[in-house]
Amino acid sequence: MAEKKHVPEVNDNEAIIAKAKDFWTRFQKPIMITSVVIIILGGGYYGYNNFIQKPKEDKAIDAIYKAEEYYRMDSLQLALSGDGLNMGFVKVIDKYGGTEIGNLARFYAGDCYLRTGDFNKAVKYLSDFSTSAKQIQARAYKLLGDAYAELGKNDEAISNYIKAGNHFTDDNTNSAEYLFFAASLSEKTGKTKEAIEIYKEIKDKFPGTQQSNDADKYLAKLGVYN
Repeated sequence: MAEKKHVPEVNDNEAIIAKAKDFWTRFQKPIMITSVVIIILGGGYYGYNNFIQKPKEDKAIDAIYKAEEYYRMDSLQLALSGDGLNMGFVKVIDKYGGTEIGNLARFYAGDCYLRTGDFNKAVKYLSDFSTSAKQIQARAYKLLGDAYAELGKNDEAISNYIKAGNHFTDDNTNSAEYLFFAASLSEKTGKTKEAIEIYKEIKDKFPGTQQSNDADKYLAKLGVYN
């Protein structure tokens, strides 16, 4: 019978420690570099928010105050360009475009340009605006639709009216109105099939609204109920 060789036992804890030492020896440099990068980025983000971005937001709030006041008074040129002492929306965008207030100024500027007849600039500023506030974003799509319609770009106008109508459907009245603009413009531009589909959508999604009642009349006129 073959004699069994004696295999010395190695303590489990010692083996684990040995493996850990070997791992650290081989990977300590990349681990340390990664840790330092994380610390720097984390500290940089905190510093950027608290010492750069937040003060910018505060300054932007002060800067836009007078322009908003002119906007509420329908003094649209002063709201856009300022009064010589206070900034208008355009200057606020130029100086604080990366802030939330600068972003809001794009909405205001787009609406001002739309109402003063400069439809290309209205498109420019409204296209650059975006917000997570769904009701305001829906309104921006609607205004963008108005600007495109004034420029004779009917497909773009209809597309934005549809986006406006479907963006915040909790607001029944405005959503139905935005879709009604899409249906009406589709009908006027010879897109009868599309108009019928949108009128039906208004009736299905927003029953009880004035636009739903009006949709019935237009569907009848288009021969849907014959």
